[in-house]
Amino acid sequence: MTTGVLTVPLAVTSAGLRLLPILGSAAIGVALFVFIRTVAAALRSEDLEQDDAWRFDVTRINELRRVSPLYRMFQPVIQAFAALNRRAFREQLPEIDRQIQASGLPRFWTAAEYLGRIELIAMLMLPLYLYLFVGPWGWPGLVPVIVLTGLTGYLLRRRLASRAAYRLLLIKRRMPFLLDLLTLLMEAGSTFLLALDEAVREFRGHPLGVEFGRVLGEMSMGKNRTAALESMRARLNDDEITSIIGSIIQGENLGTPLALLFRTQADVLRIKRTQRAETLAGEAGVKMLLPAILVMAATVIIILGPFILSFLYAPFMS
Repeated sequence: MTTGVLTVPLAVTSAGLRLLPILGSAAIGVALFVFIRTVAAALRSEDLEQDDAWRFDVTRINELRRVSPLYRMFQPVIQAFAALNRRAFREQLPEIDRQIQASGLPRFWTAAEYLGRIELIAMLMLPLYLYLFVGPWGWPGLVPVIVLTGLTGYLLRRRLASRAAYRLLLIKRRMPFLLDLLTLLMEAGSTFLLALDEAVREFRGHPLGVEFGRVLGEMSMGKNRTAALESMRARLNDDEITSIIGSIIQGENLGTPLALLFRTQADVLRIKRTQRAETLAGEAGVKMLLPAILVMAATVIIILGPFILSFLYAPFMS
């Protein structure tokens, strides 16, 4: 009896041990299936269902899902970060939005969501930093992990600002040439729309052509000339471009011929470029002063060093 009572639990236990690998493999298979299905569903860029109340915002999200694979995969996470950013970085969001527009990024990004994208990339780098520092160093390795994670977000934020500044520089460099082209076309008898269309085709692929192409597109969709130019001014928000567009709008309201305005603004831009070049040339001498002093000091040490050493060690060598 005792033997029979003991053999039943042993048999059940051995059968359970044989089932554990099967159940574990099944659980892993189900988990992989769910994970792959979730990723595949996230990567698909099909349009979301939309109602009349949120039609425009959902359209923006659908376009953003098409142009950004990272947003498609981590849309809930980015939107959660965006909700926090609207509260935590409310004062910085207008500047980030201006830099997004000026840098030529897809205009479907909002400032809070793009900041959430930066934070997501920094968080995705966190496991790598943990592996590199916490593994060899233990808990003290958390300090460089935290520093590097914050530094990653800061560098991505600075990259957006530098990209916007560089694109604005490209636009201002080519602006006089576009204004000259508009002047020649309009003096030859072309209308402003036809001249602008020809200029956009001539500068196709350049940031300046892209921006004026948006102006032309907005005018084609029904915006008047002043509203389209003001939209460009708000989008770029640069002092020189604001001055140019403001002068064009003011001259148009006063009835001044646009060809004369374009020629005047092109001359003003060239004068500003010359002044900026002279300023940079004047600053170059001051900036090169310290390296020149260091080079001169190194040269003096190299030339006089052997004589000084021979003078100091002469009594010991005799």
